[in-house]
Amino acid sequence: MLKWAIIFAIISLVTGWLGFAGISGVAATIAKVLFAIFLILFLIALLAVMGVFHLAS
Repeated sequence: MLKWAIIFAIISLVTGWLGFAGISGVAATIAKVLFAIFLILFLIALLAVMGVFHLAS
């Protein structure tokens, strides 16, 4: 998920540099959404692991 967010961010930067504003905006939006999903899933996994280790001790 994070890999795809980085790929879309790079696509956004390159297309923005080349002057394709529409494609750049769409790619940036996709990158933001993917990064937000990654961040939410990461925090859920982190809380789950912390909960498991807390119960085990």
